[in-house]
Amino acid sequence: MARTFVWHPSKGPKTTGKNELTTGKVRIKQVRSGIGHSWRMNLTLKAIGLKHHQDEVVKQDSPALRGQLKQVRHLVEVVPVEE
Repeated sequence: MARTFVWHPSKGPKTTGKNELTTGKVRIKQVRSGIGHSWRMNLTLKAIGLKHHQDEVVKQDSPALRGQLKQVRHLVEVVPVEE
C-alpha cells in the first residue's frame, strides 16, 4: 500500500534525534492531543500507555518503543530518566 500521508511542513519537529538506545528508562509525555490525527496514531498512543493530553509514562527503552515513538514524535516529548 502506498503511503499517501504527507507531513505538513510546519507541524512537528524539523528533525529527530539519533535513534540511540539508552540503557535505562525514558519518560514519555504527551504534549499534543491525538484528536484529529489518524486512527493509527491514536492506537500507537494507547499502546504506549498514554491516555490523554499531558499524561506521562515511564518505559524501558527498546527498539520497539523507539519505532512507536517515531510514528507519534510530533505528539510526544521523550527524555531519559536518570536513576
